[in-house]
Amino acid sequence: MQSLQDLKQEYLEYLEIERGRAARTVANYDQYLVRYLDYSGVEKPKDITEQSVREYRLWLNRQIGTDGDTLKKNTQNYHLIALRSFLKYLRKRDIKCLAPDKIELAKLGDRDLDLITYDELKRLLEAPRRGEDKDSIKALRDSAILHTLFSTGLRVSELCSVDRDLDLTRDEFSVRGKGSKVRVVFLSPAAKIAIKLYLAARKDMDEAMFISLAKGAEESGDMRLTPRSVERIVKKRAVEAGISKKVTPHVIRHSFATDLLEGGADLRAVQALLGHANISTTQVYTHVTDKHLKDVHKAFHNRKR
Repeated sequence: MQSLQDLKQEYLEYLEIERGRAARTVANYDQYLVRYLDYSGVEKPKDITEQSVREYRLWLNRQIGTDGDTLKKNTQNYHLIALRSFLKYLRKRDIKCLAPDKIELAKLGDRDLDLITYDELKRLLEAPRRGEDKDSIKALRDSAILHTLFSTGLRVSELCSVDRDLDLTRDEFSVRGKGSKVRVVFLSPAAKIAIKLYLAARKDMDEAMFISLAKGAEESGDMRLTPRSVERIVKKRAVEAGISKKVTPHVIRHSFATDLLEGGADLRAVQALLGHANISTTQVYTHVTDKHLKDVHKAFHNRKR
């Protein structure tokens, strides 16, 4: 019988090769499984019992996260999802182990979305082109980043993967998202203008759409911005726009989704545009847009009185 360590390694390779999971996802699953194996000390699949999982859950619930507080329920669930997926893999290989459905995830309350108002969003989009350096390549780049995020709803990692050879005569382009799934996203007229102005100002030959302008970046041979760099850019421009809330690329993605739903878009269409695998992930936005039902009720209920 193979050791759990060997089986874990084969499982991670299965995720990467056969399931096409991203390297970051595989690394996260590895981290979660190592945490369980180190805590429980189990060495064979049959040693993974309901009791050991129950004790592990209790231990997880008492761990301190990076924010100094106990681990959030959704973070705990990520650990359990990895373990449950590993058990499914073992079962698929006819290796006797605990049934995956014996592991239940923690119940989560309604997810709170970090949102900014339409006025704040408007100020954010305009922020790069309002300063003294409004015509600099940095301002043009940041303007293109913000407009592209809001026009497409891209995840920050997806934005960073975009190359500069977009056909701007068209309003759409394809992007490879989570699970290597390809979807089509669309550029608004404002986003296309922002990108054209930015590209016209560039003198380099790097293939990336959004690049670092730091000293020495061009000499490095890879100027492509990282997700962390884009997060810093968004934060900086939000401060310039006078927004006191924490603003991230994902907040702009939330704004993209709620803007569509408030405009009357179908939930399934928004799901496709966001690249969500499950409609339940998209449904979180309906809690935000439901507040408009109160206004509808006031305006139209019992009008014959």
